[in-house]
Amino acid sequence: MAELRQNPLVEIEGLKVHFPIHAGVFRRHIGDVKAVDDVSLQIYEGETLGLVGESGCGKSTVGRAVIRLYELTDGHIKIDGRDISHAGADELRPMRPAMQMIFQDPQASLNPRMTVSAIIGEPLDEHQSLSPSERIARIYELMDQVGLNRSFANRYPHEFSGGQRQRIGIARALALNPKFIVCDEPIAALDVSIQAQVVNLLEELQKKFGLTYLFISHDLSMIRHIADRVAVMYLGKIVELAPRDDLYADPAHPYTQALLSAVPEPDPEHEAKRQHIILEGDVPSPSNPPQGCNFCTRCPKAMDICHEIEPSFHAVGDGRYAACHLLEDR
Repeated sequence: MAELRQNPLVEIEGLKVHFPIHAGVFRRHIGDVKAVDDVSLQIYEGETLGLVGESGCGKSTVGRAVIRLYELTDGHIKIDGRDISHAGADELRPMRPAMQMIFQDPQASLNPRMTVSAIIGEPLDEHQSLSPSERIARIYELMDQVGLNRSFANRYPHEFSGGQRQRIGIARALALNPKFIVCDEPIAALDVSIQAQVVNLLEELQKKFGLTYLFISHDLSMIRHIADRVAVMYLGKIVELAPRDDLYADPAHPYTQALLSAVPEPDPEHEAKRQHIILEGDVPSPSNPPQGCNFCTRCPKAMDICHEIEPSFHAVGDGRYAACHLLEDR
């Protein structure tokens, strides 16, 4: 677990990303998909913050908005003390080297018409002025760092396995010496046997270069392995934020309890005695979230107040936060 310096590299306050819904011949604006709806987080230098939740809860939208691949509807984002919330393209350009992204599908995120050296070298061409010899030396250095053979430099993405393609994506993300990397489910499209190799590589690179990660995943077992703190997301909102060990040992929010109860235990005897929490119903539409708490329609512990008043996101212990009426006395 990383030794955290209490110095936030990334500050997210009141982040909202709403996508408009248009309908009819005149494309009238009839509503919004509230993909991210009032998220506030801090990510400290050198740590890995895990972001978990069901598919469609807004995890990837948070990741893309934080490095301004999406426009913000509202809220503020600071990276290394600089406010990038509403910066234009020209203003963002010199900030881009500090913040990079590793995408979920390595095949879709690599240009099939470009060689490995061209893919890894593209950020260098855009942001640095290197001689041809310096450029190829830097590309070889990056290939070495991610465990790719230098002789592969002139091959194309289709000639590689999924794990090797993800290593190319990681090398491209490292090219400009970033401080902060958004890892958007970087192992979801890989075979289980390769996932551990890629996660171990990310951990080694973090130690070597002092990187800060926002690691987005729906794999709770992997998040337990890599994250220092974990934020749990449901329907566009953070419902719980806690240090990793505390969250897995004693989940506070009913949604977190249900998520963790679904993770199988390796010990068959212990697994047989565990009580699984089965959530009823479907996840509500982000274009029409429920009144009150977003989770009230599926929560096994919902009270009358949950259907009327939205719970505040407040401290429930040392370094722990949750949004739940049941926890307001803690």
